[in-house]
Amino acid sequence: MTTEAPAIGLSHGGSEDTGLGNRGPQSKSIVVPYGFWLFVLSDMVLFSALFASYASLARATAGGPGSGQLFDRNTVAVETIALLLSSFVCGLAMIAAKRRNLLWTEIWLLITGLLGLLFLVLELTEFHGMIHIGAGPQRSAFLSAFFTLVGCHGAHVTAGLMWIGTMMAQVWTKGFERAHITRRLLCLSIFWHALDIIWVAIFTIVYLIGTLP
Repeated sequence: MTTEAPAIGLSHGGSEDTGLGNRGPQSKSIVVPYGFWLFVLSDMVLFSALFASYASLARATAGGPGSGQLFDRNTVAVETIALLLSSFVCGLAMIAAKRRNLLWTEIWLLITGLLGLLFLVLELTEFHGMIHIGAGPQRSAFLSAFFTLVGCHGAHVTAGLMWIGTMMAQVWTKGFERAHITRRLLCLSIFWHALDIIWVAIFTIVYLIGTLP
């Protein structure tokens, strides 16, 4: 009398580890952040192209003002501190969300948004001042590259602020009972921290190295 060996990996009745991986697709808690990371990486490729364009056109001022005459390091330092602090506070919001503390999640998200708004107001003020003295994006290739690079980052911050407002409304009305709320907060956190990393690169290349004599 012979006994047939069970078909490894084909039976749905056991839970033993066969070494062949999980059966079926991964859960959304894994797939969604993974997919969002791919989006963030593709965004990094976009900014890499903008950085390359700026680097190649940094000296193409067409006789107009250059970075040394236009940029105020003090104002940019305040912008940088505001954005770095907002990234830290965003991390505190994620800790509060993990603990399912609705009140502190809302408070930290609100502070994150306010700091991001301060950054955006200072950046728009800088743009307005440059355009007012005739240093708009049409003045030279250098300024076109500058406005495109920094403006693209500002557009991302604006999108992030709208996302923060949306998530605050969802957390307030739905709480943490639904798993997708936590996933969306995680994706928001990844996005906001990525903007912080990109700004550090902009601050270093455009405002620090770019204003060296």
